[in-house]
Amino acid sequence: MGGLLLTGATGCGGSIYAITSSSASSKLETAEALGAERYAPYEFWYAKEHLHKAMEEASTADYGDAIKFASTAEEYADKAIVLAKQAHEGSGR
Repeated sequence: MGGLLLTGATGCGGSIYAITSSSASSKLETAEALGAERYAPYEFWYAKEHLHKAMEEASTADYGDAIKFASTAEEYADKAIVLAKQAHEGSGR
């Protein structure tokens, strides 16, 4: 029974990780397109490194930690997007 429960949890964790990391990756691409590397470097790189760590954790099937890292990546990618947009608005773009 314990093995069956673990298998079910792993399958679900993998799906949640895939959704979260995909969203974070998409938001990072948006942030990069907006120039967040220049306008919000801390948030951009923090998100990027957390997404990288999420992928490392997922590769060893540690989906709980992978989801946490991917969620943090998504949160900071959102912040980078906001800051980059604000920088563009401030410069008259």
